[in-house]
Amino acid sequence: MDNTTDGTWDSLPVQLNGGILQTLEELKFTHMTPVQSACIPLFMSNKDVAAEAVTGSGKTLAFVIPIIELLLKREEKLKKMQVGALVITPTRELALQISEVMEQFIQKFPQFTQILLIGGTNPIEDVEKFKDQGANIVIATPGRLEDMFRRKSDGLDLASSVKSLDVLVLDEADRLLDMGFEMSLNTILGFLPKQRRTGLFSATQTQELEKLVRAGLRNPVRITVKEKGVAATATQKTPSRLSNYYIICRPEDKFNNLVTFLRQHKHEKNLVFFSTCACVEYYGRALETLVKKVSVHCIHGKMKNKRNKIFADFRALKSGILVCTDVMARGIDIPDVNWVLQYDPPSSASAFVHRCGRTARIGNQGNALVFLLPMEESYVNFLSINQKCPLQQMSHVSDVVDILPKVKAMSLADRAMFDRGMRAFVSFVQAYAKHECSLIFRVKDLDFAALARGFALLRLPKMPELRGKTFPDFAQTTVDTETIRYKDKHREKQRRKMLAELKEKEGETFQHKKNFVRNKSWSKQKSKKERRKKTAAKRKHNEGSDIDDEDMNEILNDTRLLKKLKKGQISEEDFEKQITKSKHKTDGPSHDGSDAEDV
Repeated sequence: MDNTTDGTWDSLPVQLNGGILQTLEELKFTHMTPVQSACIPLFMSNKDVAAEAVTGSGKTLAFVIPIIELLLKREEKLKKMQVGALVITPTRELALQISEVMEQFIQKFPQFTQILLIGGTNPIEDVEKFKDQGANIVIATPGRLEDMFRRKSDGLDLASSVKSLDVLVLDEADRLLDMGFEMSLNTILGFLPKQRRTGLFSATQTQELEKLVRAGLRNPVRITVKEKGVAATATQKTPSRLSNYYIICRPEDKFNNLVTFLRQHKHEKNLVFFSTCACVEYYGRALETLVKKVSVHCIHGKMKNKRNKIFADFRALKSGILVCTDVMARGIDIPDVNWVLQYDPPSSASAFVHRCGRTARIGNQGNALVFLLPMEESYVNFLSINQKCPLQQMSHVSDVVDILPKVKAMSLADRAMFDRGMRAFVSFVQAYAKHECSLIFRVKDLDFAALARGFALLRLPKMPELRGKTFPDFAQTTVDTETIRYKDKHREKQRRKMLAELKEKEGETFQHKKNFVRNKSWSKQKSKKERRKKTAAKRKHNEGSDIDDEDMNEILNDTRLLKKLKKGQISEEDFEKQITKSKHKTDGPSHDGSDAEDV
């Protein structure tokens, strides 16, 4: 079904409850968007719906309103512990956002209660809240919801509560049906009744029929909603009011261009996307110092308890900068975003569309800009063909200033910043090696010296991709990086103590270096699934055999060292020195990889 019309709420073929209409009026939603006018009547006539619409087109109301209406029209009213509607979404920020919209409507209907089940909160508190207040509407992320189903020992029988379920909604359905969520989702679906209405909503998903069937839809009505005025590009997946740009920068010029651009747009609200958590930590800290009198926030998937507050604080700002990974790319509605800046192109083309959709929402104007290296320019044509997402070139950013010396000075002044830079560089290379468009984004074509200059590194890290190569174009600092101190006195004290212990053991040597293992570069490593299979096969083959005690001790020692490195208790140099003394030699620092999605 293709729908390009909109209209007033009175023009719906089904009549909405007066309380819903009043809430829409108070929220100043006077007109329906196309996806709302298409989906609401179908939901109300007991159809399963699979809706595809450009991001920012009003999909949330397209399922919130039918949920309220269907629960109101139940013959048997819901009891306190009966769940009538379940909304599952991939990230806690999106779940929180949907919960806020739902709350505005159920304030008119006090007979209904809702609960938000997301990561970053205490699960026991969620259990107690459900037992105490009940919930007719549950909005959740997959991991926390699956956990709640397993908490019978804590006195919660969620499996019994969902037997009364009328409506299941999977928001950002393509992401939920990714492999990362498949096991949790299948477990959850096993608890739900077959007789229910199901809706799948996303900007890019309806072509995946096999996955829709697995999600439990029975003969769903497929809806593809296109905006008015885009006849020439009818399959375009980005909002029609979005101005989408790209700029070509050399690796050493990218960050200079970004900082200058943000300084010139400091009175606006801007999102800056990076490829990894480590890059967010490093560049976010640099932007806090370099872009004066602007509120800079950072969010990535490895943050736990802080994310909800950071997200809420940034949404409330009139201007500012949010430095983030793709954890903020999907469905998130942040008011009045002026620019979406993609410092690193995302790992998948569909993620590019979702990132852009954080601006130009619900008919508003917005702008997006992606920074590309000269060797990546063919990505523009790829997006135009693959995602129906045309880009126009921004020739240059005016009055660019070289701020990289200041970033180097920050690393020299604080070892924490130095460590962040090294981790960011390594994690970037790892993410680049795993890019979906490997014909365009080729690790072997990277100019590592120029890239390191762009990261403002004091020295190159030891890592597989750099082994055996020389980089005369990279000027390493003359300062001994071991002498760089942590500004945090406690952390520096721990480092000094460890260095003293290492010095005492300098004369010690270890025998039996028989199992020397050379790391492969990330671009040549097998996938996690393949590695797991290989490990399982080896374990099966060796079943019943004894491991030499000395070998086991060395493995345990290596594991302890790796944990210390990740916690920042030892430096990369110390890690290398200690690991070299054991059987297993490691050539590089721990890396902080791409964003691990929160469930």
